[in-house]
Amino acid sequence: MEFLNNDFNKQERKPKNPEDDFIVTITNELIKIEHPDRKTEQIFWQNIKQIKLINTDSGPWLPDVWLTLLGENEGCLIPQGANGYDEVYDIVSKYDGFNFENVGLSGKKTVSFQKFMGKNGIN
Repeated sequence: MEFLNNDFNKQERKPKNPEDDFIVTITNELIKIEHPDRKTEQIFWQNIKQIKLINTDSGPWLPDVWLTLLGENEGCLIPQGANGYDEVYDIVSKYDGFNFENVGLSGKKTVSFQKFMGKNGIN
C-alpha cells in the first residue's frame, strides 16, 4: 500500500512554474537575477535608462512575460511570476515618465516590445 500513498502524494503537489527557477535579489543599490540556464544579470537602480515589457508566446512551458531593465552597459530580464517581480515593478512604476498605458497585455503577442519610458528614458 506504500506505493498508493506515494502516487497520491505526487498528485497533490502543485505543478512547478518555470518562473520558480529564477532568483531575484533586490537591494538599495541594484537588482540581480539568477537565471537557470544563463549568466547572472544585474543592473544598478541609478543606471536604468529604459524599461520594456516583452511578451512572447513561449508560455506556459517557459516564462512568456518579461520585465526588462536596460542601462548603457548592463541590464536584466525578470520573468513575471518570479519572486521579486512585483516588488521591482512597483519600484520602477513610480519613476518619472513611466507610462501605465503601455503596460496592458491583452491576448498573446509574438515577441512584441512595449516601451514604458519616453525617448529620453528616465529623468
